[in-house]
Amino acid sequence: MTEPTPQSPDGIPAATVVIFRNGPAGGHPEILMTIRSRNMVFAGGMAVFPGGRVDAADYELGQQFAGTLDPDEAAHQIAVVRETLEETGLAIGLIGEIDANRARAARELLLETGALAPVLDQFGWSLDLAQLTPFARWFPKNERIPRVYDTRFYLANLGTGAVEIEADLSENTHLFWTTAQGALDAAESGDIKVIFPTRRNLERLAQFATFEEARAQAEAIPVRTITPFLGESDGKPWLYIGEDLGYPVVGEPLESVARG
Repeated sequence: MTEPTPQSPDGIPAATVVIFRNGPAGGHPEILMTIRSRNMVFAGGMAVFPGGRVDAADYELGQQFAGTLDPDEAAHQIAVVRETLEETGLAIGLIGEIDANRARAARELLLETGALAPVLDQFGWSLDLAQLTPFARWFPKNERIPRVYDTRFYLANLGTGAVEIEADLSENTHLFWTTAQGALDAAESGDIKVIFPTRRNLERLAQFATFEEARAQAEAIPVRTITPFLGESDGKPWLYIGEDLGYPVVGEPLESVARG
């Protein structure tokens, strides 16, 4: 394998989150995935984790509520909170009086305003970004894909499985809970489609029997930007990522790689 050569331009800032809930009968935890609309330019029809691009309003709010975080990092985490509420109806990274009815009303206000700040003001909620654990950062700037996103991944835990979710039906058409291995099995059988970063992250997540295990590994391995790069194995081109990043699989034949 040959390490990639840094290139520009900068990617589109984005953030996404792996949301855990308790598995049935004490089994492996389940994670939330969404099927993107086939009309979307990036990853149309693919199964992904909730998330999206970081908006200007996220940066403004990040400047106000960064606390000990770098404002840029805070903006990415705020984008996760906003996108999750918008796409799924779940209120993560927030504290205050939160129940299903208030979360539903907050989602409606968010869809009207497009910003999280009015929601916080209206419902008396506060940000609690400590609920999010940085997990990974992917920036496929060497690949020929329609849009190049510089995406930060986070972990969050709901604990209970008794939660309401509903797709927004604009960017996403379907939401579902599954184990990480279940998602990999579904991709292998053709029931869902996943792009290269999602597959690698599912393989990493499938190693963990609990959310706590996943969080412990995420905290133990510093987040470094992952830029996939081309290599060769047995005379065939492969797409690789670096080693020592917590991923059990670091490459895939280029002919089987699904991209955005």
